Amino acid sequence: MPSETILQKTLDFFQKPFFTRYKSLFYIWLGSALTLAIIRVVSHKLHNNYQVYKYVFWNMIQEFPLYNPRPEFYKDLNHYGPLFSYIIAPFALLPDYIGAPLWMLALTSILYFSIKDLNLKTWQHIVIFWLCLNSLIGSLTNVQFNIASVALIIYSYTLIRKEKDVWAAFVIMLGVFVKLYGIVGFAFFLFSKHKPKLILWSFIWGAIFFALPMLISSPDFIIKQYVCWFHDLIAKNGINNTSLMQNVSVFGMIKRVSGHYEWSNLPVLLGGLLISAIPYVQFRKYKEERFQLLTLALVLIFTVIFSTGSEPNTYIFAIVGAALWFVIQPRPFDKIVWILLILVMWITSFGNSFLFPHSIYRTYILPYAFQVIPCVLIWLRIVYELIVTPTRTPSNEAINSNSRTGL
Repeated sequence: MPSETILQKTLDFFQKPFFTRYKSLFYIWLGSALTLAIIRVVSHKLHNNYQVYKYVFWNMIQEFPLYNPRPEFYKDLNHYGPLFSYIIAPFALLPDYIGAPLWMLALTSILYFSIKDLNLKTWQHIVIFWLCLNSLIGSLTNVQFNIASVALIIYSYTLIRKEKDVWAAFVIMLGVFVKLYGIVGFAFFLFSKHKPKLILWSFIWGAIFFALPMLISSPDFIIKQYVCWFHDLIAKNGINNTSLMQNVSVFGMIKRVSGHYEWSNLPVLLGGLLISAIPYVQFRKYKEERFQLLTLALVLIFTVIFSTGSEPNTYIFAIVGAALWFVIQPRPFDKIVWILLILVMWITSFGNSFLFPHSIYRTYILPYAFQVIPCVLIWLRIVYELIVTPTRTPSNEAINSNSRTGL
């Protein structure tokens, strides 16, 4: 059978209603989370991350230092802020065999609905859900909060776009006080029509979130924990620089390839920030939705490729960003778009799977952080598109809209 016929039959199969409905994808996402949770519970191999999360709450109640080891209950260390105790509390109060599955379902749901809240066509949402499924499963395997961190960044954008700046400030500061990643939500500040309100409420929510843990623990203890959190993040950043499973980023790739682990990350970070900031000089484009969506994709990818805390399963950030970038490309998609999508899915998303040669992944991709390369290429492509895309007019807006109808 000719390859073209096989491809067409495959495409026809995946265009059946089951594969192109919101409800189906929601059930597939939730089903994946629930299946992983059940396997963990039944096999008595609940991931250590959940134990770390759970004891952020219990340590707060008992006033046990949040960033000290507690090997009788969990391995590794906590790196989340005191406010995280409120987020995990409803799950920590339940038995693990109930709390852990519900936690995984909650993470999955918030990411699903944040993506669905983007102002895209149905087919675009569906494609994003399918492209992100494998990375979602990878993050769920480690019960990672990063899934929710992605959702908070997306919501910070959508809420600003909807002129709900009070709630945009809420999700941005929530992300900051839980794991710092949320601070990138301020990248959408220039899209806000109510900038003073966004600034004011960021301070208000910041004050509330700072003080909120003091309702379940003493103020002295909480203030000490904020100081300890600061020192913990500095120490964690130092450890990440030489860890095989951490710093899967531009920093890590440069250091591992060169062998110079002593090199500072600052010049690379400043370079990345400068390149990402170049499109912002185009003030007239701020109101254009395509410009805003490309910026959201850029921010999601930037968050992981320029983070020493990035690891293979953290790339849910970049995969969501890459998938968003892909679905808003003018159609028919050109070869470069297809090549970049295939690279990021094959190497970054499926690199540690049977679809990719295991020996190559273990010998080259993981040790040298080459997982970051496809994401860097898409990040640079997005910067290019943000710069060269002409300002929209009613006529070419209509042309672009007609060019992206249906699958």
